[in-house]
Amino acid sequence: MPTQSEQIGTFRALHSAGKLLILPNAWDAASARLVQEAGAKAVATSSAAVAWCHGYADGEALPREIVMQATREVLRVVKVPVSVDSEAGYADDAGGAAAHVMALIELGGAGINIEDGTASPDLLALKIRATKAAAKAKGADIFINARADVYLKNLVPDDAKLAEMIRRGKLYRDAGADGFFAPAMTDLAAIREVAGAVDLPLNSLVQKALPPIAALRHAGVRRVSAGASISRAAYGAAMRATKMMLDDGKYDAIFASSGDCPEFNPLFA
Repeated sequence: MPTQSEQIGTFRALHSAGKLLILPNAWDAASARLVQEAGAKAVATSSAAVAWCHGYADGEALPREIVMQATREVLRVVKVPVSVDSEAGYADDAGGAAAHVMALIELGGAGINIEDGTASPDLLALKIRATKAAAKAKGADIFINARADVYLKNLVPDDAKLAEMIRRGKLYRDAGADGFFAPAMTDLAAIREVAGAVDLPLNSLVQKALPPIAALRHAGVRRVSAGASISRAAYGAAMRATKMMLDDGKYDAIFASSGDCPEFNPLFA
């Protein structure tokens, strides 16, 4: 298996200029291995999907020990680099967030997502700086994808969102972030402007209104992730199959997609 240092090098290279990394997010070991078997060059977890499959709401309600165990399970079954959705770092302060990320580095994680949410962007900048400093002190590193929730959480008036997104992107870049995540941005012109103004690989989030990957690539996007949407699709298929069996006494929905499922036993032997 590659070392954590080797995985970071591979992960960084996947964000190089001219490339676009596609990340269909996973939520457990089976979905992570499925993503790898489908041909993904890296695996990213979704905090929401990981929380749901353990019976918790999204938003750092999932106990930290479960987060770490879920990460171990994913890392055990894949060979490609893994980026862990770390919400706000599971801490209200920079030191706590850095300690959380250092634990992920020790497990073998190549990257993280860390978000500002409704907190001050200056706090996220402090978390990024503290994490990079803590990693450097240990002779380690990790790819930090800084998420700005300006559009996702409607933090400022519409006419101020683009400028605020660019301001936060530059703030996180200067703090040491390696990538910039702009969820809920779907207008190509605005995406292109952010990609040009913030000198970091730009990450878009899959939504119904998001343009196709080819158009995003042309606009300067270098990473597209699915977030919780693939887990929702999986649970939606399970709900349809379950309701058909319960309500109609039929099995068509079960077998409509079950044949696409990998044979996990040989993969995990």
